[in-house]
Amino acid sequence: MATATRADVLVDAAPPAARVTLNRPEKRNALSLAIMQELIAALEEASTSPNVRAIVLDGAGPAFSAGHDLSEMIGREAAFYERLFAVCTELMETIHRVPQPVIAKVHGIATAAGCQLVAACDLAVAADGTRFATPGVKIGLFCSTPMVPLSRAIGRKRALEMLLTGAPIDASTAREWGLVNRVVPADELDGAVADLVAAIAASSPLTVGIGKETFYAQIDSEESDAYELTRAVMTRNSLAGDAQEGMSAFLEKRAPRWTGK
Repeated sequence: MATATRADVLVDAAPPAARVTLNRPEKRNALSLAIMQELIAALEEASTSPNVRAIVLDGAGPAFSAGHDLSEMIGREAAFYERLFAVCTELMETIHRVPQPVIAKVHGIATAAGCQLVAACDLAVAADGTRFATPGVKIGLFCSTPMVPLSRAIGRKRALEMLLTGAPIDASTAREWGLVNRVVPADELDGAVADLVAAIAASSPLTVGIGKETFYAQIDSEESDAYELTRAVMTRNSLAGDAQEGMSAFLEKRAPRWTGK
C-alpha cells in the first residue's frame, strides 16, 4: 500500500482500487481551484498504475462535497472565473478519460459542483441520509456547469426541477432518478463500494477500458453513428489477446487469465 499526500487530496493506492479523498472536512470539501487541480493530478497518476482497476472518490469528514469554494469567488476578475470553470470542466472530463471506472462514494451532502462530481463519475454509491442539490439559483449563480452531467444522468425534467428550485433530493430519490447506482446504510458503504471494485477487477482491464471509452464516445451520437463506431470497436476488441483468452476460457469452462493485452 502506498499513500501520497497533497495539501487537500489524499491518494491511497491499495490495488485493485486507488482511493482519492477530498480532504477539506472543515470546508465540507469545497472545490477550490487548487483542490480541483490536485484532483486532476491524482486521477491521472492513479490511472497509470496497471494494478489499479478502479478509482474510488470520496470525501473526508461529514460531507462528500459542498461544491465550489465561494470564499475565493468574491470580487475576482473574469480571467479567474474563466480559469476556475475551465479547470472544473477538465476535472469532469478527466473522470471520463481515465480508463478505470471512477466510483463516487457519497455521504452527507453533494451539492452544486459536488453534485456535478457525483453525476460525472461512472458509478456512484450513496449512504442513506445523503442529500443532493444544485442550489446555485438561490444565490444568484445558476449551476450551469453542474447541469451538463446532471441532465445526462437523470434527464431533462428532473434536472430542471433540481436546477430551477434548488431543492435537495434524498438518496432514495437519487437512486430512482439514476444519479446513483446504490443506496446502503452508512456502515455498509465501504462494503458496497468494495463489491463494485471486485466485480470490475474480475474482468480484463483492457476490455473495461475499451468499454468505458466507447460508452462515452457513443452515448450522445445518433443511433447509426453509434453503431458505426461500436462495430469497429468490437472488431478491434475481438482481435485482442484478452478477448481471445476470455472466449476460449468460456468454451473450455475455466477461469480466464488476463494479460491486459
